[in-house]
Parts: sequence; structure tokens; C-alpha cells
Amino acid sequence: MSEFDYDLFVIGGGSGGVRAARVAATDAGARVGLAEESRYGGTCVIRGCVPKKLMVFASEYAGIAADAGLYGWDISAGDFDWSAFSARLNGELDRLEAVYRKLLSASGVDTFDCRATVKDPHTVTLGNGEEKTAKHILIAAGGHPVRPDMPNADLGIVSDDIFHMEALPRSILIVGGGYIACEFACILHGLGVEVTLYYRGAQILRGFDEEARGLIAEEMTQRGIRIHNGTNIVEMRCAEDGETPEGLGASIQQMGDSVGDSSMGNQGSHGGGTRKGPIWVKATNGESRVFDRVLFATGRRPNTDGLGLTELGVELGRNGQVVVDDYSQTAVPSIYAIGDVTDRMNLTPVAIREAVAFVETVFNGNPTPVDHNLIPSAVFTQPELGTVGMTEEAARDQEEIEVYCTSFRPMQTAFVGKPDRVLMKLIVSKASRVVLGCHIVAPNAGEMIQLVGIAIRMGATKEDFDRTVAVHPTMSEEIVTMRKPSRSA
Repeated sequence: MSEFDYDLFVIGGGSGGVRAARVAATDAGARVGLAEESRYGGTCVIRGCVPKKLMVFASEYAGIAADAGLYGWDISAGDFDWSAFSARLNGELDRLEAVYRKLLSASGVDTFDCRATVKDPHTVTLGNGEEKTAKHILIAAGGHPVRPDMPNADLGIVSDDIFHMEALPRSILIVGGGYIACEFACILHGLGVEVTLYYRGAQILRGFDEEARGLIAEEMTQRGIRIHNGTNIVEMRCAEDGETPEGLGASIQQMGDSVGDSSMGNQGSHGGGTRKGPIWVKATNGESRVFDRVLFATGRRPNTDGLGLTELGVELGRNGQVVVDDYSQTAVPSIYAIGDVTDRMNLTPVAIREAVAFVETVFNGNPTPVDHNLIPSAVFTQPELGTVGMTEEAARDQEEIEVYCTSFRPMQTAFVGKPDRVLMKLIVSKASRVVLGCHIVAPNAGEMIQLVGIAIRMGATKEDFDRTVAVHPTMSEEIVTMRKPSRSA
């Protein structure tokens, strides 16, 4: 009889935690327990990637009728029905959560629907007061969106709240310039909401390739999203009688409590955003306006508060993240951490890779670090950004490079007279000819970059790209037809 109740106890039922629990149980024969205080599936399935991408799909239908008419189809567009979409969305999330629960059950994992904290290196305390012991403890508690530290910030909502709105606002101010802010700006604009974005930096999408993010900013502006860079909120309060959203007339859409009572997951940030009526905002650019809603997309924080980690000697970083080594192990040998709670690279597929590597290391005796280099990713703006490898700016600081780049109007939208442009860009080492990075701004760029990522991961050279025959007529053929560099750096 083992001295522990479990070989592994996982805190967190998101993609990373569930994968680790399942693989440890089925492949390694471990006895596994898992606690989740909110909904199974975590940020990605319940309040992130999945519902967001479904909203992206919904928002892209807005212009189809007009485009179809220019292609010869007689199609009439009706109004978007948020209630109908929301009901179907919630039904899909319920289905996916049930799938996660079933997968854990079928794997023989004991699940506990409550919060869990760490009592000592081998003991967790459940929210119902029970204690469970384990040889290894895995922290996979995820993260949550945060509001800025300013008066009346609770009047605004955060990204989690978007999925629980009972009705769409007619106008919204989005504060932030990262991928979450920009994605929701495009989504809500596509659904018919008047969108304004304030970002305190010089250009949105900091950290991505400058040329790519510049084009996305242009395309967003061209579509009607009002972007104010170098701008932040100075003051916000409830709008007074007679103060109405600019350009929306005297009648404000009465939404009631347009954010329902939603669960935000581990240490979620719900508690604001339930205000009825418009919000008055004063900005650093001198502008004062009234919006139906204010969305803060100003950062996320790992769910480590109150878990009992620091008391045991687990080191936390400046943002509250669990500090781990290359094998996801903390300063306490029996405690590991993966996913967003470590704030390494907050992407669902990365958390899953970290989960599998953890099981391989701890239960299969095969020390397996996770390589966080050359990971493809996508930003689901309109148009999308697909990226893998180094930006031009980072690469030129490392070595001499050649930049192959083209921007053009794609056939499908050029035919109907739209000014939309796309971008294809390769960063190439002058010395080795290896392709160091690829950046695509185009519809379905996320689909393209997944495939390009394979070639770049394999160390393909520019000449390998050149030897590849183009698929014509496609946007992506430009990736293999650019023969002369645009510039060297």
C-alpha cells in the first residue's frame, strides 16, 4: 500500500492539467486526482480560444451578402441575432466541458469539483476540507484577466465577460493593444458594434513584427475601428443624465445587466462590468466620450494567489507566475507547474506539450524539456496574423539578414473592389540561408502558418522554399515565389 493517496494530484482542469492527468493515468498507470473549482476545459475551452474563434466566424459573415452580390448572387442580409448565437455558443461549451469530464472519467482520474490549495510538499487541501496526499503535485491553475489600478475600473468588463453578455452594446471602448484587445475589436466591429481602441503604446500588437502589425492597424482603421495610439484613460465614471454615446443618438440601448453571473475560473476577476447604462470616459488625448461599454484588455495574471505556494518555498515571479526549470519543476522537488500559471508562453498547445513532457520526465524516467522556440502562433484579427520564428527586428539584432517581403491585394476581394491588402514575409540568415522567421497577414493566415511552421522547424533554407512549386492561384504561393530580397539588414 502506497504511503500516498495518489501518485499525482493536479490542481486545475484546463487543457494542460487534463492532458497531464490523462496521460499519467493511461500511459504510466499512475493513480491521479484532479481538482477544478470552475469549469473543466479552462480558459481555452470555456472563456478563451474556442468561444473567441466561434465569435470570429460569426463576425466574418457581415460582409458576405454585399460581396456575393458582386459575384452575381442575389442574397439579402438580415440582422445579427446575438441571443440566438449566444445560446448556441453556450450549448457548444457545455458539450465540450462534458467531453473533458468524460475523458477524465474514462482514464480513471478522480475529479473534485472544488478549489484546492497546497498544504505541504505532498498534501493538498480541498475546498470541502478534505486533504489528499500525493507523491507529486502539478499546478496547472491557469490565469485570469486583470483590470488596471484606477478609480471606477470595476465599471469596465474584461475578456471573460464578453461571452456572458445578454445583449451587444452599440458602442464599446477597448483599452489595450495586445492580441486580445485587437481580436475583440475586430470581432465586435464585425457584429455591428461601434469600436474605439485606446492603446498607450506607439503601435498595437507589441512584440510582433513591426511591418505586420502596421498593416493590421491600417486594415482595422480602414474597416472603421477607431484606433488611438499613445492614449489611455485618465478618468471614468457612470454617465450622467443627458450624456449619451457620441453618434448614437439620444436613445441608448437598454441592456439591463448585460453581463450575467459568470464563473471566472480560478481567482477570476468577475465582480465588475454589471453596470446598467453608459460610461463617461476622459482620455489622455483630451477626448471625453460616452460609451455603452468599456472593455479592459490590459493584461493577465497567473492564478497563484492563495494557493499556499510561497509558504512552502515555491518561488513566484514578479507577475505572480510559478518559477520552474526546463522540466517544469519548482524549487520544491515534488511540486511542478505547467501552462499559463508559469507565464512562459501562454498558448494552449504549449501547455499540452508541457503536460506530456512532465509525464515523460516524472513517470517514464525520460527527462524531457519543452522547447519554446519556433512555436507558430496566430492572432485572429481581420485580417489574421500568422507568425513563426524571429521578427525582422529581433533577427537583425542577432545577425546579418535578408528580408523577402511582398504586399498585394488578394484576388477574391480585389475582384469586388475592396482595398484589402495582405502581407507575406520571410526573414533569412545571410550566412546560413536558413529561414529564421515567417510572418503572414491575410485571411486564414493561421491555417497557413501551421504548415510553414513545419518547414521552418526542420531548418529549411530560402533555397528550399524556392525549389517548392507554387500552388496557383493562391495567396500563399507568394511564400515560394519571392526571388529577390526587399532589403538587407
